[in-house]
Amino acid sequence: MGTIGTVPGAPTAARGAELAARAVPGPESVTMAAPFTGKPITGLPQCLDADVRRAFERARRAQVDWAATPVRERQQVFLRLHDLILDRQAEALDLMQVETGKSRLDAYDEIAVTAMTAAYYGRRAAGLLAPRRRAGTLPFFTRTTEVRHPKGVISMISPWNYPLALTGMDAIPALIAGNALVQKPDNQTALSALWLHEFASAAGLPDGVWQIVLGRGEDVGTALIEEADYLGFTGSTATGKGLAARAAALLTGFSMELGGKNPMIVLPDADVERAAAGAVTACFSSAGQLCVSVERIYVHSSIRAEFTRAFVAKTSAVRLGSDLGYGVDMGSLTSEKQLGTVSTHVADAVEKGATLLTGGRARPDVGPLFYEPTILTDVRDGMTLFAEETFGPVVSIYGYSEVDAAVEMANRTRYGLNASVWGRDSRAAEEVATRVHAGTVNVNDGFGAAFGSLDAPMGGMGESGVGRRNGAEGLLKYTEAQTIATQRYVPLRPARGIPSRAWTASLTLGLRALKRLPR
Repeated sequence: MGTIGTVPGAPTAARGAELAARAVPGPESVTMAAPFTGKPITGLPQCLDADVRRAFERARRAQVDWAATPVRERQQVFLRLHDLILDRQAEALDLMQVETGKSRLDAYDEIAVTAMTAAYYGRRAAGLLAPRRRAGTLPFFTRTTEVRHPKGVISMISPWNYPLALTGMDAIPALIAGNALVQKPDNQTALSALWLHEFASAAGLPDGVWQIVLGRGEDVGTALIEEADYLGFTGSTATGKGLAARAAALLTGFSMELGGKNPMIVLPDADVERAAAGAVTACFSSAGQLCVSVERIYVHSSIRAEFTRAFVAKTSAVRLGSDLGYGVDMGSLTSEKQLGTVSTHVADAVEKGATLLTGGRARPDVGPLFYEPTILTDVRDGMTLFAEETFGPVVSIYGYSEVDAAVEMANRTRYGLNASVWGRDSRAAEEVATRVHAGTVNVNDGFGAAFGSLDAPMGGMGESGVGRRNGAEGLLKYTEAQTIATQRYVPLRPARGIPSRAWTASLTLGLRALKRLPR
């Protein structure tokens, strides 16, 4: 039977088995198919409930010593990991292409953001986690300090579409905060996560601190929730809601990045050629299988025809292919399920009156899961494509006459993950951006500007999620805040012999005075 090495230039089957052996052992095995070829990749161990609970036990033991390690020493592990990611990127790029079917340039985005995350927290964690002096009850007499402690063992459920980036962006801050981690990546792209796990170990991460379990959700999901001190999840809104309800019943904290139906607004003063080129990247990177990719474009009526011509021309020139190299623009969808969803959404829209401008076909001549980048217009309410997330290389174009109407249409969704605004007057475009209901909004870019701004929080509004990754919040959410307040000299209750009425009267005078003091 063919294995991972059947894709020319791919890592060998032995290397795939070596990485798979890093996962927690389980009684069963499953083999996923490579999207480019449909052939098997390598066997992956599948855990059951008891296997996951034992992993949490090991993680709890390892976490004690890891949390006691000075944070600056923990930082050094991830600064070394940064270098290893860049030094060994070729193998990771091959793995991601084999597992996801994406183009090499799209895979490189994952290398870049994972290395950037390691460097960001590797430099900043000590400062972000340091004790903070806070204003006390009484100036000079109350010393108040905020201290941060790791939560314990984090449970993390990671998606298949960005297996390296979304592992690194979540695992690195969770670990550097002093937690242990039990992660369940999707089987389809588990080797990419295991590759990062291997090099974290090579960089000095102690054994047991980060464990990877694989298995079906019905077999391992209960343990991942019940054993966790905090839950992180990236995936569909429907699954996230179910996990959130179960975590909430246990009073377990969680953060989630969920679905999106992301809009792009092209203002009347936009550079049409630049906006059309940006739309190709915004809509078709990783074959549209990106939570922050654009699926709706609103173009001012004065430039709609010009933009549409340019966008269709640039999209029609997109090169499809399965090479493990930089010679193609767009790769494959990752699963038969996604191919089915994309095909169904487009067919439904066309049957109900949508106009197909380019694309709209599966391409089995290129590979079993390829689908052409597709642009439609005349998409309206009642078509599945209108409001539901497609998660594929499909986008709809709409016109508008007033900017207020474009903003209203962009916000007419239950989601709110990412958005894009294009215009020559960047200040005006930024003002429009503040009115869009989305956790991140990019001006004159599709998603990369916000996605790569690691010092700023990233996450969704509405049904696109809860909580944020990146920045201070992306680290501190994995900690418990503790307040330590020391009262000196002046007690907060009247001393013996002082009447309560006199005490409260004097305290009232003091409160009035405190209001006038600068803070």
